[in-house]
Amino acid sequence: MEKKKIVTWLQYAIFLGAGLFLVWWQLRSMNAVQKEEFLISLKQANHLYIIPIVFMGLLSHFIRALRWKLLMQPIHYFPKTKNVFSAVMIGYLANSAVPRLGEVLKCTILAKYEKLKVDKLVGTILVERTIDLICFVIFIAITILTQYQKLETFVYGQFSKVKSNETSNIFVKIALIVFVLILMITAVRQLAKKNPDSKIMLWVKNFVVGISQGFLTVIHLQKKKTFLLYTILIWSLYLLQIYVGFYALTKTAHLGIGAACSVLSLVTLAMIITPGGIGTFPIFVMQVLLIYGVSVSTGQAFGWMMWGVTTAIVVVAGFICLLLLPYLNRQKDNNHFLE
Repeated sequence: MEKKKIVTWLQYAIFLGAGLFLVWWQLRSMNAVQKEEFLISLKQANHLYIIPIVFMGLLSHFIRALRWKLLMQPIHYFPKTKNVFSAVMIGYLANSAVPRLGEVLKCTILAKYEKLKVDKLVGTILVERTIDLICFVIFIAITILTQYQKLETFVYGQFSKVKSNETSNIFVKIALIVFVLILMITAVRQLAKKNPDSKIMLWVKNFVVGISQGFLTVIHLQKKKTFLLYTILIWSLYLLQIYVGFYALTKTAHLGIGAACSVLSLVTLAMIITPGGIGTFPIFVMQVLLIYGVSVSTGQAFGWMMWGVTTAIVVVAGFICLLLLPYLNRQKDNNHFLE
């Protein structure tokens, strides 16, 4: 019994350390000027508007967990909502430090507590990311159609800043990535011919099969309308967070839903470029708001405020899930044993 208690407390200590490390990582990634701007933006804001932003942020994450559950039904996985939501939040927490790490981690965590196969879960994540990519493209299209005149000058200005040597560097990087991919594919094919029954090839085959089954989940979804509704709600909540956030600062309160759509399109890209959007998030927001006549300082203040709130949601909720997930599942196991 004492040994179990020690192991439990050791797990809590590890989770606590992981949460604190990610908080430290986020703060460490900010330079002195960024930290000062972040603090000033929080002081200037009307904090009452932060409450609905936090609520909508948590709700969007919860709906995302429900949507992920729908993707698991065709492969006969029916995990508990609390475990799915916890895995989603822990995944976001990991992504705030290392991009895309959270996608693998949340599959691993859910597989651990629900006794599922990771490869099939990865397949559902790929499907989910494909849907989100489509939504992202739709938002860009909507932004271009509704804000064309305002965005034309901005886009032209950004592309004119790209130098020829920078462009060549981009092509070199793309060529290098393609070359590495070709080498990897060639190596796998050669290994498959020589050792078709090796452990590595069996793992690759099982992994590919799991991913293909994940992609088939959308075709076999019984609740396609519910899945579509969840997707619309998720992205609508993202948009509303920015729109409500405009009212937190006096100098952005006049901005409408069109400006919010423009901001969402670009900050989504910022979240992809750097972990948790650190650094790029406020810069992208500031650049977009310049189009709508908002000053640089106000645009940065709004960007840092929104980044701070959304990051705090992920860090706090993710840390709580890290802390409680082992306890909640241990309680479940204990109750099952008593029964």
